[in-house]
Amino acid sequence: MTNSRSLPGLEARCERGTVTLYILGLCVAVIFLGGLSLDLWRVVAVRRDLAAMADGAAAAAADGVDEGALRRGEIRLDPDRSLLLASENLEAQSDYGMVDATSVETRGTVVTVTLRSSVSFTLLGVFLAGGQFDVSAAASAEPRRRV
Repeated sequence: MTNSRSLPGLEARCERGTVTLYILGLCVAVIFLGGLSLDLWRVVAVRRDLAAMADGAAAAAADGVDEGALRRGEIRLDPDRSLLLASENLEAQSDYGMVDATSVETRGTVVTVTLRSSVSFTLLGVFLAGGQFDVSAAASAEPRRRV
């Protein structure tokens, strides 16, 4: 007669290390999610800073009114003067060092300042070595006619 029961202790020996592998996998998942949330939070913070800088630069560039056109009763921006005012404003800001690229476009009475930066992975870099997020922000402004 054969016994269908397994030998005592054999079942326990087959499952040894399962909890360790489960905990190890859980730790890797938590580190990945923590890295993702940390790096995304850094991207949001950099995006917010870029937007604030672009707003200030666009407002400054909107002061670059073409004086000759203004004397004729027209409101038009001087592209060179707007670029100069935007550049001076950006260079005066403390976070300007993080900006990788700057674009100032003038179309009629509207000036648009676009800033670009990149944020390197920190904790997420453990899984995705050498990666980075590209971040950009743009702001537009135009001079107001005073009545």
